[in-house]
Amino acid sequence: MTDVLRATDALDLIADGLDDVAVGALAGRPLVAVEVTGDANDERAVDRLAALLRESPVVLVGVWRGVGPAPGAGLGLDVLLAEGGADRAARPWVACPDGVDAELDHLSAAAERSPGAAVALAQLLRVGEPLAAAEAVVAESWVYSLLQAGAHHRGWLDDRADRPRRPRPDRPVVTVERRGPVLALALDRPEVRNAYGTRMRDELVAALHLAVVDESVETVELRGNGPAFCSGGDLDEFGTATDPAAAHVVRTTRNAGVHIARLAPRVRAFVHGTCVGAGVELPAFAGEVVARSDATFLLPEVAMGLVPGAGGTASIPRRVGRHRAAHLALAGRPIDAATALDWGLVDRIDDDAFPSTGP
Repeated sequence: MTDVLRATDALDLIADGLDDVAVGALAGRPLVAVEVTGDANDERAVDRLAALLRESPVVLVGVWRGVGPAPGAGLGLDVLLAEGGADRAARPWVACPDGVDAELDHLSAAAERSPGAAVALAQLLRVGEPLAAAEAVVAESWVYSLLQAGAHHRGWLDDRADRPRRPRPDRPVVTVERRGPVLALALDRPEVRNAYGTRMRDELVAALHLAVVDESVETVELRGNGPAFCSGGDLDEFGTATDPAAAHVVRTTRNAGVHIARLAPRVRAFVHGTCVGAGVELPAFAGEVVARSDATFLLPEVAMGLVPGAGGTASIPRRVGRHRAAHLALAGRPIDAATALDWGLVDRIDDDAFPSTGP
């Protein structure tokens, strides 16, 4: 079971900030959990701990075992876990119906398996919180590029080296239709659940650019054809970018999320089925996200030794807050449409808005 420290004990562990190697990825302790009680003295200690470790490579998790966390408690930490169901854990807390200890053990194991990515995620979300969306995307790309060259991600790629690669698409993979003032876009590679590769990215960016320059486009509708909206990054393309610096340039000049953010008041995203990685990150930039009731949402990148790379550390916190975004990415487990609605990741659930998404 993962140790949960009193904040004062955690401060002693780091010698009130004088010991900068007591915790963190290099110390073999990438995650530190502390009690959050609502007591004024404890809260001062929690706030001091968070301030002292704000720039440190460590994930700080707050644990609340009482009834209803105190408003504003533990906000300087990275993830906030509360005992019980959703009715006892308003934003920014994450409800733990199976108990905070079980959830904390899950997060701790994830951080220990991929410490570099876990702590980079926490640091990135802290830094990106006050930034504009486009600026946060640039910061995300820097971190993503760095992690691409890391040992954990290279090991993940090596483990998949013998995986058969699928034929590359030889036709357009984004359909574009103009219906009066509506520009209707659909991800159209259903045979791989609309895996998000370079061709799809470039076609989507080009289509969104039409709406940026053409003010007669009043609404952009973004959908996915087939059984799922988007299954995330095309795994066949992982590891094909041999120069992370060049990949950073591409990500920050050919980023669909930045275009969606610019157009946000005019963009409605309709998501269904499996939404993974980019399939969560890109819709979160939209002004309105409509989900089918079967939609699920997953960020798997930390287990790959990465952070979200399609703008998710910019878009998702602006919808659900930094703490829940960190939990979603670190936990690496899907949430259902009802939870996404409760958190604000989607704006409504409406099965009738999906007349023709395929089987």
